[in-house]
Amino acid sequence: MDSPVQIPFKSFITLKPQEPTAVYLQIVFEFIKAIQMGLLPEGTKLPGTRTLCKLLSVNRNTLIKSFQDLEAQGWIQILPNKGTFILSQAKQNSKADVSQSTNKSSKINTGFTFTRSALLENPVEVSTLPHQFNDGLPDLRLVQTDVLARLYVSKLKRQKSTNTWEQVQTLSHQSFKLHFSNYLNLTRGIRIAPANLLTTTSHEVSLYLVTKLLLAPGDNVVVASPGYYRSNMTLADTGAKIIPVPTDKEGISTKDLKTICQEKTIRVLYLTSSYHYPTTTALSAKRRIELLELANQYGFVILEDDYDFDFHYDNNPVLPLAAFDSNDRVVYIGSFGRSLPAGFGYGFVAAPSEFIAELEKHQNILEPGIDVIKEQALTEWIQEGEVHRLSKKNKIRYKERRDAFINLLSTQLKGRIKFQVPARGLAVWVEWLDNFNLIQLQKECAANGLFLPKTILYQSKNLTATRLGFGHLTVTEMEEAITILSKSLETVLKNSH
Repeated sequence: MDSPVQIPFKSFITLKPQEPTAVYLQIVFEFIKAIQMGLLPEGTKLPGTRTLCKLLSVNRNTLIKSFQDLEAQGWIQILPNKGTFILSQAKQNSKADVSQSTNKSSKINTGFTFTRSALLENPVEVSTLPHQFNDGLPDLRLVQTDVLARLYVSKLKRQKSTNTWEQVQTLSHQSFKLHFSNYLNLTRGIRIAPANLLTTTSHEVSLYLVTKLLLAPGDNVVVASPGYYRSNMTLADTGAKIIPVPTDKEGISTKDLKTICQEKTIRVLYLTSSYHYPTTTALSAKRRIELLELANQYGFVILEDDYDFDFHYDNNPVLPLAAFDSNDRVVYIGSFGRSLPAGFGYGFVAAPSEFIAELEKHQNILEPGIDVIKEQALTEWIQEGEVHRLSKKNKIRYKERRDAFINLLSTQLKGRIKFQVPARGLAVWVEWLDNFNLIQLQKECAANGLFLPKTILYQSKNLTATRLGFGHLTVTEMEEAITILSKSLETVLKNSH
């Protein structure tokens, strides 16, 4: 952005003076949330306090108090005669300092106090507009609910055993882990036994459990930038210090990572190696080797997140780092069955057996029960090859949608954007060539019936980009959405001159 005044603060800084929480704390919470979501990238210069007071309609003393709190936590830096700048989380103080303001004990219309977390505020928006983009979700209309439903019901009817329920759960789970680990070995090239595998109810639960065991307050965690807001929220909530490292067309910069390793002790590198979120870039072979060597040299853990493996369009998908890890430095997490009905998908963790055993202790508190019927149904799907058939069918469908979407982008937004055709996933990373405000484009699109959630908008001094999901759209719906997007862009550009 050319100047800080152009930043649409009112669109993402929402203050509610009628609430019991002090206004200065609301400002602190809202700024932290905006930084977490990437709406205020590192290096962004904020307007002067007088200007910002007018924009937010607050008292200057209140704003100054908020800025003092944010600076004390390490979210901003105030330089005399130069201005106020956004810092990365790498420059935060310890969690003890952060918790003084980001985790305030609050009493809001209750008879007791409780801890509030500004870090975990849900940034996801919901809209009723007829046309919508997202960050790359599958189409629920393509789910084969009838097949799974019949299999699930048949398992229920046959569920008769002389064993105790605990014995049934144990035997069923052991069988599922055996077939699931074999499935992962076959499709992803990793070499694990059931003892190296933890299955969870979702990808998010897997990430939560792993970070709970790996990270402590004050630990340094490296993430690729731009990154995934949800995983960053989970990592930051542990009290770890997040250090962003830039990416390019080959993935995360190993040169910058090595420099950081020479200066600090890194505990974890969080990485979406095969399909970087949000840019869709795959880590090059050269950098894969370099990362494994750096992890072994400096002793950090690579937390590899393969959240979108289900959707790849080539015959030789990029294998995860876990497939080449010979020093037990990689903890591999991912998802399974994103094209299955809600409740049938799984998250998983593949790691050394000792680590998995410890994870299971914590999972037994969070997820004590096992859905025996669900596991038996999926085990049968894997055994009979139905999972492979469904995967092949979905790849054909989504590849057709990807190609149609790419064609529409190339024709209707020609000269306005640049992008790479993704080899996997259900979204395209689009970089805009014109200089304009993405929030203004969002508003113009909404006025024309198209919803662009803030979580897919990326804007800083040197970048104006959008992650456009296509998986949930038919070709007709794509045409309508891209037409609105193109017309809205022309309006925004016309009004900005």
